[in-house]
Amino acid sequence: MFEKLFDGAKFAQVGYVVNDIEDAKAKYAAALGCENPPICTGGAYEVTQTKVFGKPAPDADCKMAFFNLESGIQLELIEPNDAPSVWRDHLDKYGEGIHHIAFTVEDTEETVAKCLKLGMTVEQEGNYGDNSGRYVYLDAFDLLKCRVELLQNFK
Repeated sequence: MFEKLFDGAKFAQVGYVVNDIEDAKAKYAAALGCENPPICTGGAYEVTQTKVFGKPAPDADCKMAFFNLESGIQLELIEPNDAPSVWRDHLDKYGEGIHHIAFTVEDTEETVAKCLKLGMTVEQEGNYGDNSGRYVYLDAFDLLKCRVELLQNFK
């Protein structure tokens, strides 16, 4: 049907959007029997260069907390601000819950090109807040029944 889409990719993360990150991370920490992780923000627009549906989105931001599980999979909690973003859109439309599954890839541009050929669309993209990598959210609902995030860590 189609070429191997995530060739060399590693399943890395499940992301959830939440209304109250403090409450959600306390509950997950208790359920997982681990320490409550710190909260970070998406970062300054000058670094992230966030785009939502191809347009600059300097106000799109969020609070995030990351649980690094023993399996090697990361659980990400995201509390978006009120500015337009795929996080805010998902929370407003569907409420709290799973937002995306993520894969680490070597080359986001190459993988995005493959995804676009299969009819996926880029919803949001930008650099990590510390500029150590890049993320791209793709609408893969028609093909894979979910939103996919591609993560590329710069070396």
